[in-house]
Amino acid sequence: MIIKSRLEPEELKVLRCLRRRAELPVKDENHFLNLEKGFAGELQFDRMLQEAPNDWIILNDLLLQFNNTKFQIDALLIAASTIYLFEIKNYEGDFFIENERWYSLLSKHEINNPLLQLQRSETLLRGLLKELGFNLPIKSHLIFVNPCFQLYQAPTSIPAIFPAQQKRFFEKLKGIPGISKARNMKLAEQLITRCLDEDPYLRLPEYTFEELRKGIPCGTCTSFLTPYSKSTLICTDCGAKEEIKSAVLKSVKEYETLFPDRVITTNSILEWCCITNSKKVIQRILSREYEKQGHGKYSFYVRKQRHNENENCFLS
Repeated sequence: MIIKSRLEPEELKVLRCLRRRAELPVKDENHFLNLEKGFAGELQFDRMLQEAPNDWIILNDLLLQFNNTKFQIDALLIAASTIYLFEIKNYEGDFFIENERWYSLLSKHEINNPLLQLQRSETLLRGLLKELGFNLPIKSHLIFVNPCFQLYQAPTSIPAIFPAQQKRFFEKLKGIPGISKARNMKLAEQLITRCLDEDPYLRLPEYTFEELRKGIPCGTCTSFLTPYSKSTLICTDCGAKEEIKSAVLKSVKEYETLFPDRVITTNSILEWCCITNSKKVIQRILSREYEKQGHGKYSFYVRKQRHNENENCFLS
């Protein structure tokens, strides 16, 4: 039973939108590729747990704090009288361990020791559990999901599950008897309550509305769409077509991702999408998912599903 679902990291969504409209510095591009690969690995792990027993409690993407120290957990499984902590890695290629340090076999460069991160999370989680009044053993595991990963000179004592071992590992887990859902749920609810909303590890480049390329990116390639007919846009590079209504709405959502604090006006969406000179066309499209408030130049749109939740509103 998944109690806390895994969501696409906000940092990844922003970088994905940014690189469509600007050339990222090398360090930010590499950071994006690492985030993309890491998230893909986490989703692969999630698929492994799809057939988990119903009396398991699964919590994903926990951002917690203990003793003023923040820590992240990729996945947490509460089963029987044990908590399983998983650190998921999507490493690809050949690596080796020497004197407790990890290296890339190809470059011979040292990489961060993922065991240290796992041990840190386990220590902080144990302290938090004690504070919450739970005294359950924790079993921590590094999960290497990429079948093209190989680790040489690894001691048999390290708590790692390699690709060839995963099927046996999860089959063994399935044989563990469950405990009362009430006890599982009480712990899960308290952990979720302690989750932090703000990611302290967020790392984004600086950018402004003015410097980003305007238009609507093609969903198939890296080019931008151009008008094809009154109701259709086309990519002149790959030939992909899209209705103007859906293309504009996706572009507005992209705008929300990149500029959550910036007001949305009819003029700004007109400039952002750059595929029509008609304000009426933009207003008609916005009205499909947004509710107009106010009049004239002071009017604004609120997402219909968010209006009653007092979430972000946008000026038109």
